[in-house]
Amino acid sequence: MKTVVIYGTKYGYTERCAKILVTKLGGEVDLFNITQLNNIELTKYERVVIGGPVYIGKIHKAIQRFCHNNLEILTAKKLGLFICCMKNGDEARAELDSVFPRELLAKAVATENFGGELVFNKMNFGDRLLTKLVTKSVQDQFNHLDENINQFIALIN
Repeated sequence: MKTVVIYGTKYGYTERCAKILVTKLGGEVDLFNITQLNNIELTKYERVVIGGPVYIGKIHKAIQRFCHNNLEILTAKKLGLFICCMKNGDEARAELDSVFPRELLAKAVATENFGGELVFNKMNFGDRLLTKLVTKSVQDQFNHLDENINQFIALIN
């Protein structure tokens, strides 16, 4: 089964998760960073996985545009959707449900949060300031959810 993994990333965590998916998915898998994507022929793929980071309740803008622009084609595919965020449980589920179109969420066979990381020296000034205000911390934080990635793989395979 031919698969494409399309992701957006700001500081690299989502890209690392997308690369993990590529190594764990079976069959032929192509990987595309949405910011470097010119034109992708979705019709040649049976499975499509889309993911991106969520900041302040919004997914990467290029991922949002891609989903809306390709809604009809994506609903005809075996679809997986993932986010990367620092929230867990019901809060993460609410984030995921709010950032993807309802039509895609209804069609997706796998949806998951893969966790996230906050590394202050990677952030631009505005993100660093906002993160300090929201988290009340200046400590780097890591919340990698490998078990969620494995569950996602089991569902989409």
